[in-house]
Amino acid sequence: MRLGGPHILPVSMFFGSFAWSFVYVSLPFHIQAISTADPVSTLRWTGWILGISSLVTVVTAPVWGRFAAGGDPKTFYVVVEVLQGLGFLGMAAARTLPELFLARFVLGFMGATSTFAFIMAGRATESGAVRGRVAAVQSAMTVGQVVGPLAGAIAAARMGFRESFVLGGVILWGCAALVKWGVPSQPEPARRRAAERPARMGDVARVSLIILAGSTQVFFLPAILPQVIPDLGVAAPRTLEVGGLLIFASGAAAALGALLTPWLGELLVERRLIVLLLVASSGFLALLGAVHSVWPYGVLRFLQVLCIAPVFPLVVARIAQHAGGTAIGVINSARIGAAFVGPVVATTMLAWTSAPALYLLLGAMGIACLPLAAVAQPRARA
Repeated sequence: MRLGGPHILPVSMFFGSFAWSFVYVSLPFHIQAISTADPVSTLRWTGWILGISSLVTVVTAPVWGRFAAGGDPKTFYVVVEVLQGLGFLGMAAARTLPELFLARFVLGFMGATSTFAFIMAGRATESGAVRGRVAAVQSAMTVGQVVGPLAGAIAAARMGFRESFVLGGVILWGCAALVKWGVPSQPEPARRRAAERPARMGDVARVSLIILAGSTQVFFLPAILPQVIPDLGVAAPRTLEVGGLLIFASGAAAALGALLTPWLGELLVERRLIVLLLVASSGFLALLGAVHSVWPYGVLRFLQVLCIAPVFPLVVARIAQHAGGTAIGVINSARIGAAFVGPVVATTMLAWTSAPALYLLLGAMGIACLPLAAVAQPRARA
């Protein structure tokens, strides 16, 4: 019996995103708990362990996207979710930092289900339906990222780190079952492949660089929370839960920013809007280094993410209508790559210098993208 319907895929993406953020929020604290190295070495290990999965997926996502675009992306989605669940069990079984690094490294080869989800959403027969389904997938992922960190921090504090990793794996297996029996197969018609109008490589590269810089400004924070939170006056027993609240606030800002994107697009010309959002996000990042209390820090972080969140849908929306599976994989790789670049840059900079210097560097990355954002909007190649 098929449970199918247009809402099944967004529901699965919500729980999949929830499972990843559920585990991710407690991972830096778990690394500190099992580390036998000195604090500086542990900090470097933290950045690499958090980021290595994303780094590997950056390379594999376009390959997965190319294969899935020529066949049935639903099958790839289900297989990858099952493999990711096994990868979570591998993290739970790791007892040392090298073992945990290896588990995260292998996890990166299992692909990104969001690539398959965007391909499936893009196979609606009407353009309006395509836009609606893509928006639903993006919204579901964002909401999962909002809810997951808070629930994950509480679960890890109450039931233990390894137990929370196992629970995350079980959730991913549930997502695989949901899509397996709830989403119809979607093989790509040959006539549609022949009529595809590929996006220009220059447009894909420009969009990818903006997404990489903007997403890095979002993903950098969890890796350095164990070091940053005590400097904000938070007592040691409350660092995990306060960290979860800060990530929850970041996710809430990302969700709100995504919801405000259509309204913002009506107020300003798209290119000018992207430039203003990049400047505002970079400015709020620079201000983070000037506060020494957790509440002002949380407010500035909320405003910063609120500004950068609309940039992703604004720069992706037009090119995604004509991008094939490989191009979607490349664009998605930029977002995933930021999950590697963010933690590694943050922990490396913090090991060498201060948090204010890190915030200034991240802000400069956004400013450096202004020339890319100011050029004409991408257009499909006939």
